Amino acid sequence: MLAQRARMLGLQLEFYDYRAGSPVERDAGRLSVLHQPLAVPAVAGQLERANAACVLGLIDRAVDGCLSGEFSALVTAPVHKALINEAGYAFTGHTEYIARRTGAALPVMMLTAGAMRVALATTHLPLRAVSDALSIPVLVQILEILTADLNRYWGLPRARVAVCGLNPHAGEAGHLGDEEQRIIAPAIAQARGLGLSVEGPLPADTVFVPRILGAYDVVLAMYHDQGLPVLKHAGFGEAVNVTLGLPIVRTSVDHGTALDLAGRGSAEHGSVLAAIELAAQMAARPRLSAARFA
Repeated sequence: MLAQRARMLGLQLEFYDYRAGSPVERDAGRLSVLHQPLAVPAVAGQLERANAACVLGLIDRAVDGCLSGEFSALVTAPVHKALINEAGYAFTGHTEYIARRTGAALPVMMLTAGAMRVALATTHLPLRAVSDALSIPVLVQILEILTADLNRYWGLPRARVAVCGLNPHAGEAGHLGDEEQRIIAPAIAQARGLGLSVEGPLPADTVFVPRILGAYDVVLAMYHDQGLPVLKHAGFGEAVNVTLGLPIVRTSVDHGTALDLAGRGSAEHGSVLAAIELAAQMAARPRLSAARFA
């Protein structure tokens, strides 16, 4: 597939087989490729259910290589979730799939763009399912993972976390919903009892005001479209999706498949470069002890 794309775009590239343990060349125009054949030829911009298993096989091979120490980190490109599901595989996204593959109890999705970091309490769920997915133990565990991995990978020994409310105006003292009082505030209190630096629940419509945002290292949003539109507006094309709480380093781009741009050679590549650079930086950090946070 890569060779066919190179010919289509008129790129002078030479591919050679990746072999475990052998040095990987870094000469311009030469690419080391671990060949994973497709079931049927891929046509740029066209979805093909027959290749869904091959897509999952690529992820599996990469994850297994990271778990064994063959690879230092994993950087993923976007996949078409609906196609994989239509092919008969239950798939909500890379984050959840890789967590199951690595045996991680709770993956935490965080996007970062420059100094802005936004983590999610829930990921790929219908909006009506978000409230039921929230619980005090899960939120406390997410806050522990955030604190531990921001220390491990970013050198923030006691990261300052802003926790959003779920409802408008953070529930307006219970008049616009009671999740803040029943779940979010008690979870914050427990996290503080563990020594974490956590504030909230804060109204999501004001927490991203620069004056407020500057007081925190990361914002924990309750659902996907509560926090990510702001981050993507601020840094789309340069942002990186990071999965925390894994035994491996995994980063990804901040965008989807863009089928309308496939095969044209015109897609922006800033996010994948940023994802590769961040993965390399994270992989270079020294391994910490078993303690979850300092």
